[in-house]
Amino acid sequence: MLVCMTRRRWIADDSDGKTATLKGDQALHLAKVLRAEPGQIFDVVANGFLHRSEVLSVSESEVVFTLHEELETDAALPIHLLMAVFKFDHMEWGIEKATELGVSRITPVIARRTEKHLSQAAAKRVERWRRIVREAAQQSRRSDLPTVDDPVMLKAALEGVSAEKKLLLAETEQENSLRAALADGAQSVALAIGPEGGWTPEEMKLFEIAGWKSVTLGPRILRAETAAIAALAVCSAML
Repeated sequence: MLVCMTRRRWIADDSDGKTATLKGDQALHLAKVLRAEPGQIFDVVANGFLHRSEVLSVSESEVVFTLHEELETDAALPIHLLMAVFKFDHMEWGIEKATELGVSRITPVIARRTEKHLSQAAAKRVERWRRIVREAAQQSRRSDLPTVDDPVMLKAALEGVSAEKKLLLAETEQENSLRAALADGAQSVALAIGPEGGWTPEEMKLFEIAGWKSVTLGPRILRAETAAIAALAVCSAML
């Protein structure tokens, strides 16, 4: 029986086009846990491209690769996810799974109903969210990293959306399904997931003015992170 071994994939911290370097925790893991040695072959993403790469040198602070041929990859889904900030442990799980499912951009939104202590602490969590995205991208063998924006208020977040189709997951919507909204084959999509307690009427008005369409995932009330994953799965199938 032939067994196919999948090479480990890493995302470089630096690259000059001919070599790529991993630093920090990535280098430490390669050196101490995997005991990498010069000459070993891994897949490395450098400057947005995936390469077959050979270990050139190893230390606990830095692993350098020689980049060889470019490999074929799957593109990220053209989806911009706006997530109202909610309980950090649940939000981090949602960010991780959204990355695995292929989202291209995540914008954390400070909503009116975001708990005050979460709003105040959100800016300090961004680097952690970006680390989660990097680890999830490597685990799921992505060749790119989703952008994780700094947390912003809703009005500013809406001004930064350029997707062709803008869809708001709304508990109050009963008729227009996400699947039906995607049936015409949009090239890019923005999805908005609200906070616990939902968006306020004033925020719903901002969405309306900005041209967003309310859609539903069905009759059940889902947690924010569950709604995000379910919506991305539908988008993945439709796009």
